[in-house]
Amino acid sequence: MPKLWNATIEEHRNAVRKAALDATAALVSEQGPLSVTMSRVAERSGIGRATLYKYFPDVESVLAAWHERLVTAQLDELAQVRDHTEGAGARLHAVLDAYALHMHSRRGDHGSDISALLHQGDHMARAHQRLVAMVRDLIADAAAAGELRADVDPDELAPFCLHALSAARAMPTPDAVRRLVAVTLTALAPAGAGFTVPDAPRSEAAPHSQHHGPHGQHRHPKPATH
Repeated sequence: MPKLWNATIEEHRNAVRKAALDATAALVSEQGPLSVTMSRVAERSGIGRATLYKYFPDVESVLAAWHERLVTAQLDELAQVRDHTEGAGARLHAVLDAYALHMHSRRGDHGSDISALLHQGDHMARAHQRLVAMVRDLIADAAAAGELRADVDPDELAPFCLHALSAARAMPTPDAVRRLVAVTLTALAPAGAGFTVPDAPRSEAAPHSQHHGPHGQHRHPKPATH
């Protein structure tokens, strides 16, 4: 009986939390994070304010929990892209492509002080560590397969790739984002060899193969680090 009771309580807690975060997500989507208040979350979710305050002490904690759930889901999507792609080099390209396109889709996201606050939480540090580890392991696998350079440690190349692809936010189109990914990948080519960029995942028109030679000498990603 105690186990059943505990399970019921935990299910109730999860249901309340999910309802509150779903309501928060809807409010953010419709009117931005500044529109979120405890009263509006309670009203939208059908949860009493007193109950809501038992789970979240203030609106900042609600937003932080919503943002953590969002970021976790995005990382899970990248993991799915990785797991459904064959070949070490192709897996790296698919993940970087998906990551860069996501960054591009977030251009002008929220654009407020509260957005900066959300990106300073502990959950973002954990998420960044998970992302870097994922890219690092993909680079290491591709290097071991002879598809990428092995003269630079993957621990150095992973942050380089992510910093370079932060420029995706400034790209005008998805095709431009894919070219940025291609340029970034040329820097990972084996020393003294050209790098053949795999076909763009989920795109039939991305002109990766036309950019792997000359662009190996370019430094387009660098301004993103300033």
